[in-house]
Amino acid sequence: MLLFREKVPADWLPRMKANLPSVLVDHAHLERKAATTALNLEKFRSLFDRVHELNAIAIEELQHFELVLRLLRSRGIPFSEPRPSLWIKGLMRAIRPGIQGQVIDHLIACALIEGRSCEKFQILAEGLREDDPELATFYASLVESEGNHYADYLIMARHIDLEETERRLDWFLDLDAELIRQPHGEPILH
Repeated sequence: MLLFREKVPADWLPRMKANLPSVLVDHAHLERKAATTALNLEKFRSLFDRVHELNAIAIEELQHFELVLRLLRSRGIPFSEPRPSLWIKGLMRAIRPGIQGQVIDHLIACALIEGRSCEKFQILAEGLREDDPELATFYASLVESEGNHYADYLIMARHIDLEETERRLDWFLDLDAELIRQPHGEPILH
């Protein structure tokens, strides 16, 4: 169950529907970044026993990256540079230095990114059903995977230190709510 304290803004879906090519390019970049993030987490000693799970996440994210690239190709949309996300930057800037704090915070930030993706993919699947059934089906097919990654990252953090994870998760959920309310007009998923 997603724990978010703030809903996706009402203007988000209309903005996405009006800019689907940009959204798809952004989505491709997010999948690529998610794969590299999972691999980068493997460097932390406290996650050595989770390398197999992190590899599985990375592989699945790369498969999603390839699926989005195929959609771009089939729709004649060129793959181009990424656009920055103030929401993601805000989460990442909040990651504390120091090995254990950094790992827990990073896992929580990853969980929230995956959770928001799950939520937004559901919104897209429903919102595009009539206008773009192919894309609606595509986004519906990703919902479960994103939700699983959300749970996987939280479980990993809790395995390191349950009390600290719950304390930091509470803090990050407040930050997420604050960041999600900040308006931006960019045609990006996050």
